[in-house]
Amino acid sequence: MVRLGQLLYRQRVRKRLTFEDIEKAIKIKASFLSAIEKGEYHKLPSPAYAKGFVTNYAAYLGIPRAEAVALFRREFDEKRAYKVLPDSLTKQKALPFSKIKIKESFLLIGLLVVLFIGFIVFQYRSAFLSPVLSVVSPTDGAVLSQDNIIVRGTTDSEASLSINNEAVAINNKGEFIKKLALFPGKEEITIKSKNRFGKETIVVREIVIK
Repeated sequence: MVRLGQLLYRQRVRKRLTFEDIEKAIKIKASFLSAIEKGEYHKLPSPAYAKGFVTNYAAYLGIPRAEAVALFRREFDEKRAYKVLPDSLTKQKALPFSKIKIKESFLLIGLLVVLFIGFIVFQYRSAFLSPVLSVVSPTDGAVLSQDNIIVRGTTDSEASLSINNEAVAINNKGEFIKKLALFPGKEEITIKSKNRFGKETIVVREIVIK
């Protein structure tokens, strides 16, 4: 069975034409003309160009258009002709993308695990750490009058606070304030903050009351 490329080749040789001669006449590159004769249609720009190049080439050599088109359609498989890469290479190219997706998934899972652990540690930090306790006033060694003994500071909002073993209220910001009635002379004020896990922080202030 005669192939289109063979028919074109015979006609070109019979007319003693080179690819360069035909390129000048019909403005189709010699490399494309060579590809058509070899049946290498995938080397042409696109399926539309392939058919146009074939019919113009055949018409220039005097081959009936209908015959050339019929042979071209019998030989040309668009999907096969333009599938330049084999399946093995296509799969290999897809593999790195799969690896990237897997790597991203592991990173996301790792991040979620870290966030979860951080949340647990934050929620139960009081089981391991003593509550923060900051006493703003009085300062240690302060000399105060009986009308000016005020204990003020901050601690964890969920802790319980006592001053000289007397419970003191804490607001939602962890702030507390307490006015004491003490006798003149040297006094010791003990501020104790305890969380629900029994962890304690104690601050002692020694003051002089005049």
